[in-house]
Formats: sequence, structure tokens, C-alpha cells
Amino acid sequence: FGENARRDIVLTLEDLGFTVEASHHEISPGQHEIDFKYDEALKTADNIMTFKLAVRTIAKRHGLHATFMPKPKSDVAGSGMHLHLAMLKDGRNAFRSKEGVVTPEANAFMAGILDHAKGLCAITNPIVNSYKRLLTGFDAPKDIMWGSKGESVFVKWNRTPEDTKVELRFPDSAANPYLSLAVCIAAGMDGLERGLDAGPDMSKKDADRSQVEPIPGTLKDAVEALKKDELLRKVLGDELTDLYCELKYNEWNDYMMQVSDWEIERYLSKM
Repeated sequence: FGENARRDIVLTLEDLGFTVEASHHEISPGQHEIDFKYDEALKTADNIMTFKLAVRTIAKRHGLHATFMPKPKSDVAGSGMHLHLAMLKDGRNAFRSKEGVVTPEANAFMAGILDHAKGLCAITNPIVNSYKRLLTGFDAPKDIMWGSKGESVFVKWNRTPEDTKVELRFPDSAANPYLSLAVCIAAGMDGLERGLDAGPDMSKKDADRSQVEPIPGTLKDAVEALKKDELLRKVLGDELTDLYCELKYNEWNDYMMQVSDWEIERYLSKM
């Protein structure tokens, strides 16, 4: 059933003007991936919202339910929303390079993302469930570092040097795409303006990971980082930042007040 629904989704997206670059079943049961061509940031955010509405609508027609929940099942891989970013300079991609070579612009841009990653997570991974995807393995990033093979941030070399992108693997599709793209681009530009260095490729076997920090372990940790991040606060504005943090603290407190079946099964008869 899922294959037929996905095919119908792709055809519908193409009718809506999307250029679908890839469509395939992912590694978990019922998990599918559809990639569409990039555009300018605002247009891409619009496309993400249209994409999600189309997916839900077509799935329902097939008698299915499409969810963008990051970690709907505990024992299989969760679902992310990888963001591929590039920057034009004099009409050309400033990140362009041959595989194995990272341009200074890409390096500094990644460094900015890494420098603000903890606060970014509050926006790009905005619900309690987001952190169950990030901290339980299954090919999800757990640490704040870059690499050439699939870390939380990495350089993606596609068919040509001109098609080089910086890919962020930690965001998920629970995120508001407008806020997510705004803060991620701002963080990358901050790295460029300050001339930050992302350091060595951490996917290499001899890389020293002793100084690498983990991605926030919970929504509460990420929100506390966002609240302290002056750049992200400036991008979002004080009023929005404070209101957003308050709502997310309330969400976290609501979650902590719940007693799960796991707790009952593990502790009730043993205490």
C-alpha cells in the first residue's frame, strides 16, 4: 500500500510544480523518503509546508496515515528532515569543491552552525519526541561535529563540484521550516562573519573526538541553550524567543508529569 501511495504523492507533487529528485522506501517499516529540488530559503519553506499537506492528503486517500513524528517507534530508525544549504557568491556556489576538499566558506559556515547547534536544536528539533530520535542510535546524529560521511553536519558532494552542499542531519520535520531555515542560515553566516573554524573532519578514523560535545539530551536542555544564545535571540526577537521558550518549557513539564507504561512495568512491582 505504501508504495502505491508514495507513487501517487510524487505524481501529485509534480503536478504542483515540484521537481522530485528521489523517492524510495527507507530502512524502517512504513518509512519513506521523497526529496525535492532546492530553491531560495523562503520558497523552500513554502514548499515544505505544501509537501506535508500533500503527503497527508494523498495518504488518507489510500486509507493510510502519514506522520512526520520524529520517533514514532522505539525499536526502529526515526525520521529526520535533512536541510541542504548552499550560498551563492557572484552567482556561483561558494561551497563548490571537489570531494575531499572543503572551501573556507563552507568551513566557516559549518563552524557557525556547530557554534550555535545547542540553541538551534530548540527550533529544528522542537518537541519532546525529537530527542528520542537523536539519542537512540539508528543512524541519527548524537554529537555536535562535522564530517564527510554523515555526522550532524557534513559536506555533501553531489554529481558536480557546483552542486556541493552543507547538509544538516539533526533537524526533523516537526520543526517550523520558516524558523528553522532562518536560524540555521543566520548561524552559518555568523560563522562566516567571525571567521570561525569548524576544525578537522570528525568522520576520519584518527579524529580526536575528546572535545566533541553531545547534542542536547532533552527539549528542556535545548530550550535553555536557545534562551542564552544572543544571536538566535536577535534573529527571532526577544518577544518571540521568550514566548517560544515558555511554551516549550510548559510542553516539557507536561511530559514530565506523565507516568508511562514503561515506568509502571519496570518499577511498580519492585518498589
